[in-house]
Amino acid sequence: VQLQASGGGMVQAGDSLRLSCAASGRTGRTYAMGWFRQAPGKEREFVATISWSGGTYYADSVKGRFTISRSVAKNTVDLQMNSLKPEDTAVYYCGFDLTFSPHTVRIGNSYKYWGQGTLVTVSS
Repeated sequence: VQLQASGGGMVQAGDSLRLSCAASGRTGRTYAMGWFRQAPGKEREFVATISWSGGTYYADSVKGRFTISRSVAKNTVDLQMNSLKPEDTAVYYCGFDLTFSPHTVRIGNSYKYWGQGTLVTVSS
C-alpha cells in the first residue's frame, strides 16, 4: 500500500485547512485510514481515523474541530481542520491499517503503512 498525503500549509489561528491522503495498492476491505501528527520535540500522537465501515474516531484535542471523511471510490481520506490553533502545528502523517480494530485505532504502531507527512503551521 502506498500513501500520498497533501494539503499542508501555513495559516493563522482560527483558519481552516484540508488534508488529503490517497491510498493505492492492495488495500483490502477491512482497513482503517487515519491521521497522526508529530510536533517538534514531541512524540507522534493520534488525531483521527476512519474505518472501512465508516466509523470515525477522534482525539479529544481535535473533537468538534476536525472532521475525517473518505471516498471509497477514490480510496482517499480527507481531514478537514477548522478553528486551527497554534498547538495544532505539526507534521501530519497519513497511516493505513490493514486490519481495523476499534481497540487499536489510536495506536500508531498498529498502522503498517505511512505517507510522507505534510507540515501544518498555525501562527497566533
